[in-house]
Amino acid sequence: MIKRITAFEQKSLLLAAVLLPALLGPMNAADRKPDECGFASVYSSLSEETASGEDTLAEDFTAAHRTLPFETLVHVDNRNNGRSAVVRITDRGPFISGRIIDVSQVAARALGISGLTPVCLNVTWVPVIRPVADR
Repeated sequence: MIKRITAFEQKSLLLAAVLLPALLGPMNAADRKPDECGFASVYSSLSEETASGEDTLAEDFTAAHRTLPFETLVHVDNRNNGRSAVVRITDRGPFISGRIIDVSQVAARALGISGLTPVCLNVTWVPVIRPVADR
């Protein structure tokens, strides 16, 4: 059974992802190597059910990645303009060679992405997955 998170929980996770680096001490982007670099593309504006069972909403900072667990928070850096955003993985894809992430419409606007754009990803938070017997 897939547990849907509330809007409050979603906002709390995003807030924690933004505040966590500040609480851990001084660190700038140059201090850490990216986890992955490649091209980002933009999700369709149509609302569809994702692989996680959640509907795609253009106003949510969500994304698709081939392998990261659902609910993982990823810091996306646009290598062309320096803009960044934190997105939550809710779907699988993109399945086109060279692309590493599909971002939602609102995340694309925040990143300044309109087509294929070079980005680097840093995983900010990965959910703890417990065995079914522990739930």
